[in-house]
Amino acid sequence: MPLSPAQPRTHLHTRTITLGGFQREDGLFDIEAEITDRKANSFTTMDRTVEAGTPLHNMLARLTVTEDLEIVGAEAATEFGPFLTCAGGAETFTRLTGLTIRPGFLKAANERLGGTIGCTHIRELLQQMATVAYQTTFPVRARRESGKPDAPPRLLNTCHAYASDGPVVQRGWPKYYTGPTEA
Repeated sequence: MPLSPAQPRTHLHTRTITLGGFQREDGLFDIEAEITDRKANSFTTMDRTVEAGTPLHNMLARLTVTEDLEIVGAEAATEFGPFLTCAGGAETFTRLTGLTIRPGFLKAANERLGGTIGCTHIRELLQQMATVAYQTTFPVRARRESGKPDAPPRLLNTCHAYASDGPVVQRGWPKYYTGPTEA
């Protein structure tokens, strides 16, 4: 179902985020992200004039992960920022190497890149990059775990659709269904 019709308005800002997951020939996975902000009006910062429609921000990021989601490489670049110094925030992205994407990942990443250490816009990509890493590596991990017949489905209770008391689990994995049974 689409959103309700919008009220009359003026477009001021567009943020575009693109993400992709790739399996490399060496068995590792690259998770790439790009964030771009564009304004509908021209303006000037202390360091540059930003023409309407040209990028105010354009940042690129890549995490290289194992199938177990350990980060073995991290890099970022700032193509456009409002200030010349913005590029320095991308240089610290390498500090993510050694972390594993799992519960607590964003907190750990923020400890390494938070505040003035890193770039806010690149940090904002991390949650989505983590999700894409899960999605990208899932088939490999699922094949590996398919040999464990008593293991619960990896997706169990990770979202509304995979709730243990919901219809998807009831139909797909009745052994793990915890909802009401029909009398």
